Amino acid sequence: MTTALSVLNRIFGYAGFRGRQADIIDCLVSGGDALVLMPTGGGKSLCYQIPSILRPGTGVVVSPLIALMRDQVMALREAGVRAAYLNSTLSTSEAESVELSFTRGELDLLYVAPERLVTSRFMALLDRTELALFAIDEAHCVSQWGHDFRPEYIALSVLHERFPAVPRIALTATADAQTRAEITARLQLGEARQFVSSFDRPNIRYHIVEKNDPRKQLLEFIREAHPQDAGIVYCLSRRKVEETAIWLNNQGLHALAYHAGLEAAQRQRHQDRFLREDGIIMVATIAFGMGIDKPDVRFVAHLDLPKSMESYYQETGRAGRDDAPADAWMTYGLNDVVQQRRMIESGDAEPRFKRVAQAKLDALLALCEATGCRRVRLLDYFGETAESCGNCDVCLTPPAIWNGTVAAQKALSAIYRTGGRFGAAHLIDVLRGISTDKVQLWSHQQLSVFGVGDDMDEKAWRAVLRQLMAHGYVNVDHDAYSALMLTPASRSVLRGETEVWLRKDLGVKPARQQSARPLSAPHNAEDDRLFERLRVWRQTTARESNVPAYVIFHDATLAQIARQRPATLAELGEISGIGARKLDAYGNGILEVVNAKN
Repeated sequence: MTTALSVLNRIFGYAGFRGRQADIIDCLVSGGDALVLMPTGGGKSLCYQIPSILRPGTGVVVSPLIALMRDQVMALREAGVRAAYLNSTLSTSEAESVELSFTRGELDLLYVAPERLVTSRFMALLDRTELALFAIDEAHCVSQWGHDFRPEYIALSVLHERFPAVPRIALTATADAQTRAEITARLQLGEARQFVSSFDRPNIRYHIVEKNDPRKQLLEFIREAHPQDAGIVYCLSRRKVEETAIWLNNQGLHALAYHAGLEAAQRQRHQDRFLREDGIIMVATIAFGMGIDKPDVRFVAHLDLPKSMESYYQETGRAGRDDAPADAWMTYGLNDVVQQRRMIESGDAEPRFKRVAQAKLDALLALCEATGCRRVRLLDYFGETAESCGNCDVCLTPPAIWNGTVAAQKALSAIYRTGGRFGAAHLIDVLRGISTDKVQLWSHQQLSVFGVGDDMDEKAWRAVLRQLMAHGYVNVDHDAYSALMLTPASRSVLRGETEVWLRKDLGVKPARQQSARPLSAPHNAEDDRLFERLRVWRQTTARESNVPAYVIFHDATLAQIARQRPATLAELGEISGIGARKLDAYGNGILEVVNAKN
């Protein structure tokens, strides 16, 4: 009898399951429902792909993004699995051909968007097809409290109502307890087994640095740690995306822009290049990334603050999906805090949603201002206890802490004395005793707080104000553009009842990152040369097959080949990630590269 492990070995080329994969697969194969929380790169896809192969019928995968469908279907077909997708990129005849294969039982897996799934036409197809299971990917999209709510996901409850005997699995990488409860309720998964894996991504090193010429900081980071690697740089605005991409190209890097304002054809070209070529940097808004299955993204950088811890976790999780070392790097400054808070307060959402959004932002600010291990704080947000990782910037270069109570009182007093109507720049001028035209216009040089902070420079005061906002002592008045105002919590500081401890320097340069190349130690120059030759072979092969390079083999597989130097097809078949079909299709070509003289 075919077993899950034999499918894993023969088709996907892996020796054994990771974490809870085997338990999840067993649950589905036996006909049960499951709710799975597993970090990006943890192997969620295998949890429904293998049961779909083992069970009679076709597994229907609900996926919100065309890019994810296409990538996974290409990878499955390369592995010899009968897979297809239905989405708007197909012509009418192509879609009809897929539908015919589906109803005839000729597919192991069919990927479909939630909007298409709930149509009467597709429901009719489901009614006359043998179904192995339903897999609902990115299940957090069902939560109205989540960071990526999609109304069409709510309609997916019809699957349980109409096909109660077909097992279902809902999967996500980002869901706190509240979101998990909403997924369970809205998708009617009350009887489902819950599999909650650790949210930890130990291969990702977290860095957060104080903004000080962010483009220059980004360039230094890339050149020092990832000079030839693929990466993603996130920006808040379309204009900043385009300007940053142009600037990086002018510095000799290979960067592309991606945002919703580009023509669809151009976005597709840029995405295809990022997926198919090595060493491309995608500069993007959050319109890019969800469902991108590229495993060898070595870094994710943020030039602007995300809106929540969930967004940060999901976006940084796109790095290092192959478990090789990767970086999550972000610049962070006072204007980021002001901008995000103003966006929340000035939005059209109901007050309760604003409160939730503010709480999520506060959690992210606490991560940015952390004086202890960032990984501990990140995991704590998702309800997980951890010990200091020894691998984030705070662990490697602990920040100095100082008693900033007096400075905080001065800053809060300046806000109070000026009426809570002015932004950070003006307040800092008042504190430092700089008599600008604006200061004179408002006669603020006559205030008792004028010049009380002349012992600190502008950068230091901006750090104080930023941290006071992060600690909840200062907020943004959305009715007055970027004006800072006091919160009720500031009273105890002004009265001397609460001490305020601040980070002395958020911008300390972290210890130099070791190479993120997945050739784990011990390795040598000869291994590196073979690894590069294998990458060249893979790129050529991928172009000939018109698929992304990683669909042929992941970097980790090539790295293992370079270390072990298999001499026969049998030895090559023992390499992780080489299944039977890939061994047959590419084995001789790989051995030729391995045996070729340098």
